[in-house]
Amino acid sequence: MSDIIPIDILILGAGGGGYPAAFFLARAGLRVVMVDPIGNLGGDCLAEGCVPSKAVREGALARAMSRKYTFFGLDGAIPSVDWQGVLAHKDLVQNARYDQHRREIAESSVIFHKGIGRITGDHEAEITTDGSDQLRYHFRYLIAATGSRPHMLRIPGAELAITSHHLFRLGTDLPMPARLAVIGGGYIGAESASMLDHLGVKTTILEMTDQLMPGADQDLRRYLTRCLGARVDLLLNASVTSIVRGAGGLQVTYRRNGVDLTLEADAVLMASGREPVRPEGVGAIGVPGEGAIVVDTTMRSAVAHVYAPGDINGRSMLFHSAVRQSMVAAHNILAGGQAVDRMNFHGVPFTVFTEPEIAWVGLDEPAAAAAGLAVATTRYDYITDSRAQIYGETDGFIKLVFDTSNNVLLGAQIAGLDAAQVIAPLALAVHARHTATTLAEMAFPHPMVTEGINKAARQFRP
Repeated sequence: MSDIIPIDILILGAGGGGYPAAFFLARAGLRVVMVDPIGNLGGDCLAEGCVPSKAVREGALARAMSRKYTFFGLDGAIPSVDWQGVLAHKDLVQNARYDQHRREIAESSVIFHKGIGRITGDHEAEITTDGSDQLRYHFRYLIAATGSRPHMLRIPGAELAITSHHLFRLGTDLPMPARLAVIGGGYIGAESASMLDHLGVKTTILEMTDQLMPGADQDLRRYLTRCLGARVDLLLNASVTSIVRGAGGLQVTYRRNGVDLTLEADAVLMASGREPVRPEGVGAIGVPGEGAIVVDTTMRSAVAHVYAPGDINGRSMLFHSAVRQSMVAAHNILAGGQAVDRMNFHGVPFTVFTEPEIAWVGLDEPAAAAAGLAVATTRYDYITDSRAQIYGETDGFIKLVFDTSNNVLLGAQIAGLDAAQVIAPLALAVHARHTATTLAEMAFPHPMVTEGINKAARQFRP
């Protein structure tokens, strides 16, 4: 066993919750050690999530666009799908980013280990590297940024299902299924079903509630359920009870309206959410609970020297949110634990990369009312939008929710064309507490959907 090495910061996890803080604190002159089982930056987002899934998605959208050739006055065949070629492009993007991250690590003073960390004392940890070396560190502060993993339903046959890991991991050898059953109509299930349908996979979503995207704004839920339901088979109010291997593939049994039913598929995607991953030993030093680590807006846990940014705290399980949380933790650590920075969770945008897209930020009208706020909601419908008319995608909208007491934008919901892009300036507006006047006076570029922000803001009447 090695001697105990004194350091300032130990960071467990090199995803969005870990590496921004690592580089920032190292540049400030602190001795930083970062440990990650993948051996590179990006966490699950790059390994099997956001980046590879969107690489596949963009290929699917390119193929889907060919179905609109006649709308644009063009003619031609719909491209055939080379599944291995689609996956090769995904791998190319992942490898390019991993190469970029290797250079970032090499150019920094961060001590990086590929391996697993285990907390062994209030300020001590043991690292087991990929080469089976064991290192011991004494740290002043711990950043627990070990992220999340796919949640698996506790049903018979769950082990027969694949997850986003199997579908999008680097070097995946998963064959393209002809029939895919997706368990769960949240963002992972809806996005996967949307892109694979465009690649020619017959897709069925089994969602236990009555609409897709549980917890989202009701208008967004209805919109996505209607639009995606026109392309893929939606089985709503369907609770999956088992998966078995049969002669024709996999058989999924589900209960709907009190009746047990089955469907057959070549593959079953378990998309029933994600759950935080706690580092081993963190409970023994006083961090309570068994699931998510509870933090305040400074990212500090119940233990003063332990910070937990990112998916591990369960508050906003998105890569871009984790990056900001990581910086909040870093700023407060550098200030000796003082609360010099705080996370604004209301200002984090959420985008669902289906086709069509939906996105939102801040409060919707029911949430604002539940908070006791008097609000006014304005709406811009895509049917009058020039860009939407150009693309023939006029079935969408922008909603803005304003506080009538001070005209501040509390939230926004977008459905349809360019939603993932249009939500960004609205997230900035929510974060900065901009008013209807600011948005109404802003000259957004024409002809782009962002003009709808301006037009919706001009409708506001306190």
